[in-house]
Amino acid sequence: MAHLIKTSTFALLVALASQGAFAAQDNDDFVEDASAKGVAEVEAGKLAQEKGSASDVKSFADMMVKDHTAANSKLKMIADKKNLEVSDSAELVDKAKAMILELRSSKSFDQAYANNQVKAHEATIALFEEEASNGKDADLKAFAAETLPKLKEHLVHAQALAKAHGGDAAK
Repeated sequence: MAHLIKTSTFALLVALASQGAFAAQDNDDFVEDASAKGVAEVEAGKLAQEKGSASDVKSFADMMVKDHTAANSKLKMIADKKNLEVSDSAELVDKAKAMILELRSSKSFDQAYANNQVKAHEATIALFEEEASNGKDADLKAFAAETLPKLKEHLVHAQALAKAHGGDAAK
């Protein structure tokens, strides 16, 4: 039963992180979407550190926790200066409860995590590219532009991970 709960929690967190990226209509939208995706990455990474079986998955998860925690902190500092709210763990859990992700086709947690990391990073990159190109706030545009190279690096690693673990999200 604990396995089912952990897998379901992971699925819901990843589903939130991989939601389609929409054009950031205003600063609030970008901060909310980017911070929710960041929190989801950290939480999914923590779960993968615990549940993953392959060393490359655990190593990637460590990188996700470290890098996304740092990006989340930087975004929070910018948001605080502008009186914008960031998503927090409680918001993420509330949103995640409403979402369902089918993982039955995956052979393992490692494969599911790798596949979903590809999808999540593709969506996050689209969100950040939109903000970097068309954002209305100079600080948020700069944050998005500064963060994009790291997100793209994560995507390359996620694609390699998916390929290594038989995932269908590898390109």
